[in-house]
Amino acid sequence: MSEKQQRLVFSIIDFLNQSIADGTVKADDREGLEVAIQCIGEAFNVDPSDKQQADNLSIKPTTLQSIFDVYLQTRNNAAAASSHQPPPKAPTPDHKAQADAHKQRGNSLMSAKKYDDAIQAYNDSVALDPTNPVYYSNRAAAYSSKGDHLAAVGDAEKAISIDPKFLKSYHRLGHAYWGLGDTDKSLEAYQRGLKQDPQNESLSKALRDAQDRIATSSEPTVSNPSPSTDPSPSLSDMASMLGGLGGGGGGLPDISGLMNNPQMRSMAQQMASNGGLASLMQNPGVQNMMNRIQNGNMPSMEELMSDPTLRNLANQFGAGAGRP
Repeated sequence: MSEKQQRLVFSIIDFLNQSIADGTVKADDREGLEVAIQCIGEAFNVDPSDKQQADNLSIKPTTLQSIFDVYLQTRNNAAAASSHQPPPKAPTPDHKAQADAHKQRGNSLMSAKKYDDAIQAYNDSVALDPTNPVYYSNRAAAYSSKGDHLAAVGDAEKAISIDPKFLKSYHRLGHAYWGLGDTDKSLEAYQRGLKQDPQNESLSKALRDAQDRIATSSEPTVSNPSPSTDPSPSLSDMASMLGGLGGGGGGLPDISGLMNNPQMRSMAQQMASNGGLASLMQNPGVQNMMNRIQNGNMPSMEELMSDPTLRNLANQFGAGAGRP
C-alpha cells in the first residue's frame, strides 16, 4: 500500500474523529462511527495514535475539508472560465502604474512579515491589472509565508496560465506543494519549469535540493547511534544553508568563496563540533530567512544586518576571514 493512500486514509480518519469531537455526529451514532474508524484503520494499517505515523502522514495544518473546498472552488472556477466570457480588458497605463505601486507596497509589507497586509496589497494590484503574472506569484509567496499553501498553489497556477515562461511561478508552486506535504507535486512543479528553460540553474538547484531532502527523509533512522555518530548539523549542512544566499549580488558576501577559505572552514568546523551550528540552525531568525529565500523573497543586506543574530554571525565570519 502506498504512502499516498495511507495519507488519504489518515486524513479521512482525522476528519471522522473531528466530526465526533465537534458534535457533527449525534451522540447516538458516535459508538458506531468509532467502530468504523477502528475497522478502517486496521484495514489500511493506519493508527492515528502512532506518533511516527502521525508525523509521516498528517497534512496539518491543512484538513481534508479544506482540500475538498479548494477542489469545489477550482471546479466552479473552471466551469466559469469555460463559458464564453470576453477576456478582461487590457489595463490602462495609469492602472498599470497604480498596480505596480501596490506591488511595491506589498513587497515592503512582506519584508516586515505583515503577510495579510501584503496579500491585500497584491489584491489591489490584481484588481487593477489581472494580466500580470508577477502579482499572482507574489501573492502566492505571501500565502505560503503565512502557511496557506493551498491558496498559494492556486495563485502560482494562475500566474503560470498567464505566462508559462515566468519561471518564478514554478518556484512558488513547488514550495507550496512541499508545504502541503505533496513531494511528488513539488518535484513536478520544478520539472515543469525546467521544461520551459532546461538550463535554468535556480530551478535545477531547487529540484536537486528537494530530491536530496526526500532521499534523506527516506533513509532509515538509527535508534541507538554509536558514540562516533554525530547527529548535529555538519559543515556541509552549514554550506547548504548559506549557499541559498548566493554570492556577491546586492552587497551579499560570496558564500561559496568564504566556505573555500581554509580559515573559514576551520571556524565553521569548530562551530559544528561545539554545538553552535545546531543552535544557529534552530534560530527562528535564521529559519525565517531561509523560508524567505525558498519563496524567492531574497532579503537585502540592510535587512540581514538589522537582525542581531545574523549580524553576529556576519561579525564572526568577518573575524574568521581576517585571522592570519
